[in-house]
Amino acid sequence: MILKRKIYDKLLKWKEECNGTKTILIEGARRIGKSTIVDEFAKKEYKSYILIDFSRGDLDVENYFTLYLNDLDTFFMMISTHCGVELEQRKSLIIFDEVQMFPKARASIKHLVKDGRYDYIETGSLISIKENVKGIVIPSEERHLKM
Repeated sequence: MILKRKIYDKLLKWKEECNGTKTILIEGARRIGKSTIVDEFAKKEYKSYILIDFSRGDLDVENYFTLYLNDLDTFFMMISTHCGVELEQRKSLIIFDEVQMFPKARASIKHLVKDGRYDYIETGSLISIKENVKGIVIPSEERHLKM
């Protein structure tokens, strides 16, 4: 419980300080509650949120990154419609869960953060994140938090 409170407080600080200018990557061992704490944070601190779990291999969502990343209006409309969640600028969060499973999403953070409409949190396992960075540019807009 103490660990979760510390992480939660760090997420609050990130949200307040960065105000959409940086994403946060929460990395840690498998099955320690990264997704749970991020889900709880999203429910309490945002008007709406979308959780994209890349471990599920949703090909439609993965294709949105290929087809629409150069047209963010369409990208967000497709993600929002697919997930059945209405996104509101500066009041919504998009979570990339198990981001190591789809490195293209992590690479897209640079463009998504620059757009400035929403906040982003990424989660992933320590070893897998380090292994799955070949061929992508690690975003400088990313802060790291170990759990």
